[in-house]
This record gives sequence, structure tokens and C-alpha cells, in this order.
Amino acid sequence: MSGATLKGVICKFYDEYTNNTPKKLKIIDAYLTYIFLTGVIQFVYCCLVGTFPFNAFLSGFISCVASFVLGVCLRLQVNPVNKKQFSGISPERGFADFIFAHVILHLIVVNFIG
Repeated sequence: MSGATLKGVICKFYDEYTNNTPKKLKIIDAYLTYIFLTGVIQFVYCCLVGTFPFNAFLSGFISCVASFVLGVCLRLQVNPVNKKQFSGISPERGFADFIFAHVILHLIVVNFIG
């Protein structure tokens, strides 16, 4: 695969994404990117520096992974393309479930830190 072909694919993907993706999904994608990068930074820090307060690292990293999974679930429920699979769930209900799950998740994370 040549560099020009790869560049064309990336440009086409970016154009399709910016033109056909609703603003709500772009906001969720920005959140997912932030959470993903936070988890990567924590993991790299752990590899370089060490895991002395292991519970703190573990709870922070698991929080990032679980937040990413919850964000992906929210994106699936809010996406208009998937309306048929989630016919009984409104986007507002999906967001409320997302918030409720985050509250429970962070209560567990704070409890695990000690």
C-alpha cells in the first residue's frame, strides 16, 4: 500500500466522518478519545515509573477502561443508524443509564483506592 493511497483513505474517512456524523456522536467520540489517551498515559507512566501505590494505579486504569466501555455503549445507543436495535431506548434514557453507571463505577473506584 503506497503512501498516496493511505493518505487518500485517511482523507476520505475524515471527510465522511465530518460530513455524515451527527454532533452528538462527535462529542461522544471526543470523550472516548480523551478517556483512551488518559488510560494510555497511565499505563505508560506505570511502565516507566512503577506501580508503587498499586491500588491507585489499578483503580485509575480500570476506571479509564470501564469509562471507555460505558462511552462506547452510549455511542451505540445514541447512533441513529442503530435505532432499530435499540427501539425501546430513547437517547435520553441511554444517557441517564450512562450517568447512573458512571456514578456506581466511581463509587466503587473510590472505595477501592481506600
